[in-house]
Amino acid sequence: MVKKDKSKRPSWDEYFMKAASLICERSTCLRRKVGAVLVKDKHILATGYNGAPMGIEHCDVAGCLRQAQGVPSGQRHEICRGLHAEQNVILQAALHGVSTKGSSLYITHTPCSICAKMIINAGIIEVVVLEEYPDKMAIEFLKAAKVKIRKVSKSK
Repeated sequence: MVKKDKSKRPSWDEYFMKAASLICERSTCLRRKVGAVLVKDKHILATGYNGAPMGIEHCDVAGCLRQAQGVPSGQRHEICRGLHAEQNVILQAALHGVSTKGSSLYITHTPCSICAKMIINAGIIEVVVLEEYPDKMAIEFLKAAKVKIRKVSKSK
């Protein structure tokens, strides 16, 4: 007789969001740690976290110029030495020849407007987020492009 396991398996949303939350632990950003997981047909295609490009000193070593200048969250992205998690996940897919078309993106925080535009042009059809980020324009862009946006709750 097979004994039934009483442990609860996580839903797919919980599973992929837990992965994004684990991935964000690799972030070297001093202000906000973000993780992203690109998924299609219940398979992970690529992952990304926010940090400096390969071969460049990370913010946890070099310091944060935006923080030093008192730049508010959600502003002046161009003076940040790091890439956002969403940018890194799309670039990782490209680097390894993986199509992003028709995929879903699980992110620990809603994207900024720059990342939203990249998500749209990458053919990603759904964005699933855990926490808010202060960039209303990003949400407007995603909605206008008919990219589905869902917010999930933190799992226990």
